[in-house]
Amino acid sequence: MASFSVNVLQIRDSSFNIGFKMGNFIQNKPILKTLELITKPEIDFKNMRSIYSTFAPHLLEELEGLSQGLEIPLNRAASLFSGYDLPRTEAMGCSAIITTDYYVRNYDFSPTLYDGIFSLVQPDTAFATAGYNLQLIGRHDGVNQEGLVAGLHFVSNNDYTRGVSPWTSIRMVLDIFSTTDDAINMLKEIPHSACYNFSLGDKKGNIAEVEASPGKVIVRRGESLLSCVNHFQTDMLKNKNRTSIEGSVHRNNYLLGFKDKNMTHSEMFDNFNDTTSPVFFTDYDNFFGTLHTFSYSYKDSRILTAIARSNQVLDINFQEWLEGETINDPILQGIIEEGS
Repeated sequence: MASFSVNVLQIRDSSFNIGFKMGNFIQNKPILKTLELITKPEIDFKNMRSIYSTFAPHLLEELEGLSQGLEIPLNRAASLFSGYDLPRTEAMGCSAIITTDYYVRNYDFSPTLYDGIFSLVQPDTAFATAGYNLQLIGRHDGVNQEGLVAGLHFVSNNDYTRGVSPWTSIRMVLDIFSTTDDAINMLKEIPHSACYNFSLGDKKGNIAEVEASPGKVIVRRGESLLSCVNHFQTDMLKNKNRTSIEGSVHRNNYLLGFKDKNMTHSEMFDNFNDTTSPVFFTDYDNFFGTLHTFSYSYKDSRILTAIARSNQVLDINFQEWLEGETINDPILQGIIEEGS
């Protein structure tokens, strides 16, 4: 059993200063050493800059802030944090349920490759967002000020290529768009590096799963409830799945069982966050342990989130935060307990 923590960061500033402050914050943090080990020393900076200039130019400003905050060259900051042209990552698991009322999701991976940051940022040239950081500028999952919520779900490394990571894609979508349909349009255009599902919902009740591979993007729609796990379900992309998807199929069937149960946001959050739940896992050594639960209710702009085995649930009225309220919980404390 080991404790772990997540820092809650709140920044309202320009994109450059958000990056600068993030850079100052992670100096001497373990995640910086980890990223130095798993990223390439150099990437095709010119191509990365061209893509980001097209889809999210403000993230280039954030990278510039990071480079100055850490006192490293801009091209090195890009290789560390941009999420472009990464080596293949190990398999990760994630389960989400999206309804017209709320979004709830568990993120499953290893704490050794986890930023340990939940950030609320309000830049001056993009939408304000709240979510869990990945590779610092990317997001595992999150919501923006317009009520668009999104998360990523690893499928496979089939056809792996140079491209944009799914966590940076999530950040781009949340920073720029207010609806599921607009997010889908961008996800059809982004050059994807691997096979991932993206779970999406908005306050208008539009819910969808985007099945994205480097060569093709397919959209699955839902009416009242949609589940999203770690395999492609459309016939055109099933051949891109991993050989063994039994666990993902089992989780999907479990989540679909909630279709007619009319559970509330709080009830569904408690189900995902419960250590005995079929969507809560402890195989951290094999990159499949639950690290956090994230949820959002469209009707009341309410975020409920917690990290593994924590009695501390962060309950945020996101609308009030957007209007200037601050959160008084700077650190979330959890426990990694393997094999239980």
